[in-house]
Amino acid sequence: MDVAAIREWLIDGARPAATPDAVMTEMCERLVASGIPVWRAAMFVRTLHPQIMGRRIEWRQGEAVRIGQAPYEVFDSASFRGSPVARVYEEVRSIRLRLDKAEARAFPQLDDLCAEGGTDYLAVPIEFSNGEVHVGTWTTRHPGGFTEEHVAALEGLSAPLARVTEIYALRRTATNLLDTYVGREAGARILAGQIRRGFTETIRAAIWLSDMRGFTALADTLPPPTLLELLNRYFDCQVPAIVKHGGEVLKFMGDGLLAIFPLSVEGDPHEVSRAALSAAIEVRNAIAALADWPTPSPRYGVALHIGELLYGNIGAANRLDFTCIGPAVNLAARLQGLARELKRTTVLSAEFARHCGDGIVPLGEFALAGFREPQPVYGLADERS
Repeated sequence: MDVAAIREWLIDGARPAATPDAVMTEMCERLVASGIPVWRAAMFVRTLHPQIMGRRIEWRQGEAVRIGQAPYEVFDSASFRGSPVARVYEEVRSIRLRLDKAEARAFPQLDDLCAEGGTDYLAVPIEFSNGEVHVGTWTTRHPGGFTEEHVAALEGLSAPLARVTEIYALRRTATNLLDTYVGREAGARILAGQIRRGFTETIRAAIWLSDMRGFTALADTLPPPTLLELLNRYFDCQVPAIVKHGGEVLKFMGDGLLAIFPLSVEGDPHEVSRAALSAAIEVRNAIAALADWPTPSPRYGVALHIGELLYGNIGAANRLDFTCIGPAVNLAARLQGLARELKRTTVLSAEFARHCGDGIVPLGEFALAGFREPQPVYGLADERS
């Protein structure tokens, strides 16, 4: 068995494989070629994500690698807590089970592997440099299972495999955190190296500014945990609709939300504006359907505008914010305040409205702070002031 060459390949960074699934595929194919009869291999790697506890990367001989995600509920389930993988997480030691013998019956999680002809199963700890423990598993259908030499070789791969896995896990964690806290597009730009203060570019986008009305009164009357739960439910009505229609949430400002719908150089402003408007209508319906709200219904306002803005890093030398600024953002902010005065949930600038088609009505011209001329404002035809 030429396992030493596989170890060296992992230590060298598993080049030229450039993705976790490519690493998994090449490693397993090399193992089979070296004489170790691996039929199935899987990696269980925890991640730092608000909804996803971990990922599973699974290889089976003759099939493409499958990557799945497990929510926190899976790790809290009785089924997982009684599994060999959970045992390895807790005890940080290898577990070997002969699938063709009675010892495997104690773990119903392995029944499917037994039914598919599996004969031997090995679960090993994959230890990161910071002490985190993850798990790798190896299964064979070879008559008689793995030999002791096979088991020693597979366990000997754990350390170099952990180094490669940790690199990919750290990259994914960085991506998850940036997506969660600054948004997918901004996160991609930051990871690409756009982190110097003052780095900005001019882009054209539809701008979304919204806030909840009466939030201060709610904050004065509700316990903080209840207030936070209400605020999260309120944002749950907005963020999925914005993301679904191609928007990017840039920041939460108390009960306010700033998002953009970027427009490419060749992009159609009609398409982007209608996407943002569709998101606004979905948000209106979702908020109207909220139950158990302390007031008759949540009151809020959304302002939509389309224009040029500066998009990039703004802040102090070592504390930056990736956001957008410019007159277009200022106009959206003034329109958002006007929505409250008009008792409208959705108001649109003239530039935005001209790309929307039917269902839009003029509301008049209004003097807005910071703008010399009165600004035409539009609203949804099915709303009344």
